[in-house]
Amino acid sequence: MSGAGGGRFDADTPVSEGSWDAARAAAGSVLDAVDRAVHGDTPRSFCAVRPPGHHAVANRAMGFCLFGSVAVGARYARQTLGLDRVLIVDWDVHHGNGTQALTEGDAGIHFVSMHQWPWYPGTGAAQDRGPHGNVWNVPMAAGLAPRAYGDALRAAVDAATRGFTPDLVMISAGFDCLAGDPLGGFTLESEHLVDLTSWLIDRAGSWCGGRVVSALEGGYAPDRVATAAVAHLKALAA
Repeated sequence: MSGAGGGRFDADTPVSEGSWDAARAAAGSVLDAVDRAVHGDTPRSFCAVRPPGHHAVANRAMGFCLFGSVAVGARYARQTLGLDRVLIVDWDVHHGNGTQALTEGDAGIHFVSMHQWPWYPGTGAAQDRGPHGNVWNVPMAAGLAPRAYGDALRAAVDAATRGFTPDLVMISAGFDCLAGDPLGGFTLESEHLVDLTSWLIDRAGSWCGGRVVSALEGGYAPDRVATAAVAHLKALAA
C-alpha cells in the first residue's frame, strides 16, 4: 500500500484516497436500506453502490471488494434489529466467497450463490454447505441457455427456504451475469433478471411483507449494467 492514500491490496483490488469513504458509504447505504425495510418506511430498496462487497472477508479485501456490505447488512439485521431469519440471494457470476465466510457461522442466515464454475475466486463447490448446512452453492457452466440459470437459482432458493421463512430477503445483484460481460460467460439478459427480481418480490410478499434489500455487486460492461440496474430498480419499485 502507498503512504499517499492509494495502492493495491492485491492485483484485483486497487484503492485510492477516496476508497475508504466510498466503501463506508456503500456499507452504510445497505444498513440504511435494512433499517427502512424492517421499520416499514421503505420495504424494498436498491443500493447502487461501489465498491462491490461479496468477495471481502473479515480480515482481507479482495476481488475489487473492500467491505462485505450485504453480509454486514444481514448480520446487522440479525444482531442489532433482532430478525430471526435472513435470506441472501447472490446471482453475480462469481462466487460470493466473502459473503459465505461472513455468514455461514450464523444458522439464521441462509445464503444462495449461483456462479460460473470453474471461475474466480475458485470457491463455491456444490458440496460446500457451510458448518450449519445453511449455504446453497450453485456452480454453473458458462454458455448455457438463460432458462437453465433461472431454473437453477429458483430451485436453490426453494431448497434454502424449505422450513425457513425469511424475515428479510437480500440480493447481491451482480450484473456481470449478463451476456457479453468481459469477466463472465453467462447468457442472461436484463429481462431474465427482472423475472428473477419479480419472483423474489412475490416470494418475499408471502414470507416477510415484501422486504427486499438489493445491492450492486459486479458488472463490467457499463452500458449493460446501467440498463439492467434500471430494469431491476423498476421491478423493485413496481
